[in-house]
Amino acid sequence: MTMSDKYPESSGRRRFVKGVVGSATLAGAGTAGVAAIETTTSPTGAGGGPTDYYAVENTAGPAPRGMPMLPIEIDDEGNLRGVYPDLQEVETDTGEIVEEPRMELGGIEYSTDWFQYCGVQGYEGLRPDYDGDNYLRYSGTSTYDWQPGSGKVNVDDFQDYDTWENDYGEAGIGKPAKATWRSDGTDNTIPVQIIRSTVLEDTIESEDGEVVDWLEAATDSGFMAILNKCTHFCCAPSGFRTASYGGGEDKIYCQCHQSLYDPFSIVKRSFVAFARPEN
Repeated sequence: MTMSDKYPESSGRRRFVKGVVGSATLAGAGTAGVAAIETTTSPTGAGGGPTDYYAVENTAGPAPRGMPMLPIEIDDEGNLRGVYPDLQEVETDTGEIVEEPRMELGGIEYSTDWFQYCGVQGYEGLRPDYDGDNYLRYSGTSTYDWQPGSGKVNVDDFQDYDTWENDYGEAGIGKPAKATWRSDGTDNTIPVQIIRSTVLEDTIESEDGEVVDWLEAATDSGFMAILNKCTHFCCAPSGFRTASYGGGEDKIYCQCHQSLYDPFSIVKRSFVAFARPEN
């Protein structure tokens, strides 16, 4: 794949380098409707079709596309919540009115279609009738020895995010955590990678454009969240700053087949979403 294939000239892709992290970057794609189409699902039956979404870019390994971002918000007590789309009435091809989770957020239509791969679309937590809340809770299978084994993710746990370091990457580039979202009492767990980073804050403060509009709406206080499901073979990546493989010290590493994702390269992509199931 050539660089022109990866970043078409018409996309207007922008990349900014932040001095605070040296070579680490946070990138935006002003696609103007020219987002790359990735046909990993099939549009059979009613509905379906191209779906735009924001993702952290896959930069190495066999993963076919980036992992989608999960918008977050912080409540008055400092607890992080994932944003579940508002229910909207939609008319089907047969004239039936149904409710679907989708909303405008940061200049794009955000919907549960974003998480439509690896079977996640069938998880109980993505259904509108999920009997639980939207809080992010610490995962008991985390690779980070600092984080609690359970409980809500809270801002206070990340006070050292601008100095935190481990055995990988540059100190101060960001503090990660592993969490779950809308998974209490379900058979399937929705895994989430959380990062609080000065790179994110600096970019939102100093840049403008389509991607920054999204980041302003979907992140908060330097926090970002990502669905932690590798798009290659559905593994749950070991996380941000967990390996030195292939220059991945400051990237999200998937241990199964060595795919890497750059959390500081936010790209707008499109894939063909599954159709609405027939009744």
